Amino acid sequence: MSSIAAAPTASAGTRRVLADVIARPSSRARAFALDAGLVVAGAAIVALLAQVEIPLWPVPITGQTLGVIVVGAALGAWRGAAALTTYMLVGLAGLPVFAGFTGTLAAVGKPSFGFVIGFIFSAFVAGWFAERAWDRRPLLAFLGFAAASVVPFLFGIPYMAFILNVVMGLDYAFLAVLQAGLFPFVVGGLIKAALAAAIIPGAWALVRKVDQTKD
Repeated sequence: MSSIAAAPTASAGTRRVLADVIARPSSRARAFALDAGLVVAGAAIVALLAQVEIPLWPVPITGQTLGVIVVGAALGAWRGAAALTTYMLVGLAGLPVFAGFTGTLAAVGKPSFGFVIGFIFSAFVAGWFAERAWDRRPLLAFLGFAAASVVPFLFGIPYMAFILNVVMGLDYAFLAVLQAGLFPFVVGGLIKAALAAAIIPGAWALVRKVDQTKD
């Protein structure tokens, strides 16, 4: 029997995520250190992908949301959320991890910062689906990752409206906020969900292939 099939689940209804393929240390301290390393690595991956920009109509696609979904799915719900929390905090501390190699506490005053907050919950959702093995089949992965892609907008749109209308004193109607913060990004979001639905199940296929060679 393969080690993937034989491995115990963390709790009822959940299964291992990609990060759990790494051998778990025997001591609690080493397990904590490994998890901390995975969280930091996840934050670094999002920081790198945030700098990737692909020209596309009507707006360019950045790699940031793709990184959020992939990291969440690979690490699982809680570690994924911790990675994106780390990403947000180091950006606010001044490290240039946000899109365009930016990073400053003043980012909280930008209309787009609500999306960064939403990334934390998006990674959690992607990890939640992965813990239920939705990440092992492309179609299920796409559905789960598309759902995770919606989450940043649930935070980003109200935050954008607040900054524009309350903090900056502008007069943006709700439709105008949607036109600025939602409609242009729908196509890109679907494309990134599809990319993640190819990457993560593909990684699992590789894991299964390697695992079979050990039987």
